[in-house]
Amino acid sequence: MQNQSEGAILVTGGAGYIGSHVVKLLGERGEKVIVLDDLSTGNREAVLYGELVEGNTGDQTLVSNVLKRYGIKTVMHFAAHTIVPESVEKPLKYYGNNTACTRSLLECCEEAGVENFIFSSTAATYGIPEDASKPCVETLPTAPINPYGMSKLMSETMLKDLDAASSMNHVILRYFNVAGSDPDGRIGQSTKNATLLIKVAAEVALGKRDQLYVYGTDYPTADGTGIRDYIHVTDLASAHLAALDYLNNGGESTLVNCGYGNGYSVREVIDAVNRVHGSPINVVEEPRRAGDPPALIAGVDKIHQSFDWTPKHNDIDVIVKTSLDWERHLLAGGKPGVPV
Repeated sequence: MQNQSEGAILVTGGAGYIGSHVVKLLGERGEKVIVLDDLSTGNREAVLYGELVEGNTGDQTLVSNVLKRYGIKTVMHFAAHTIVPESVEKPLKYYGNNTACTRSLLECCEEAGVENFIFSSTAATYGIPEDASKPCVETLPTAPINPYGMSKLMSETMLKDLDAASSMNHVILRYFNVAGSDPDGRIGQSTKNATLLIKVAAEVALGKRDQLYVYGTDYPTADGTGIRDYIHVTDLASAHLAALDYLNNGGESTLVNCGYGNGYSVREVIDAVNRVHGSPINVVEEPRRAGDPPALIAGVDKIHQSFDWTPKHNDIDVIVKTSLDWERHLLAGGKPGVPV
């Protein structure tokens, strides 16, 4: 059996899309979990294990009390705003929540003697890679093109600086395109007005939206649409447990990409939705959006060299099927954690 962490694990944002999937895996493994979430976008019912504390990571009094009360030795930090267009319209909202609240959380962690910190970051820190035909590796220069990416990069920088000044170790996980839902059907992507391609395509397939907009069909790719590295949320969640084990076994602070190392174009994703759903969805083609690179694929050598992590859902049809299954669950009146 893998080593379990000392004390409880604090999962901030654990009622949200990715955080709730991590909480599920931690709970199934027998870890003691405390979730801190203000429920601004998360769902109380999505917390399948552990104890939920309602509150914000910027509330230092609350955070300090939670860290002390539960003897927290590891923090997994997911709480963040994540909508790129909104970050452009409301940059201070993103710097306030994603950066300033993370700074407050880190101060509390340092004072409480937290040993391990696992941070949810993003490929948006890379910006537009100079050579989109090659996978993004962790040594590439960072050049975010929106406040969301910059807010995460600023948090990464704080973590690295704190690493040099304290005994707390960390793992930074840069996500690529997260998709899919829990194969058991208990939780999934429940965010209202979601912008993730596969989530939106599944909603179109089931009649929740009228059409799917495709932004850009003239990219220098095989079919003219953008290519992305889509990782199933359960595989991403398992990468966090692998990061936890890495730190518990004495691993030094590190940063790794989370993806599969292969990509699918927008048209290929639509084809998969049509195939799995059994009928074509309505697609509207629009001009390119500013700042969208032709391709964004994860370089994954480092995560496989560093962690004991083997993805189990690297199949676009599997990703799409779990998304469609979850949308059917919601359509039938189901909620996270609650069968219809």
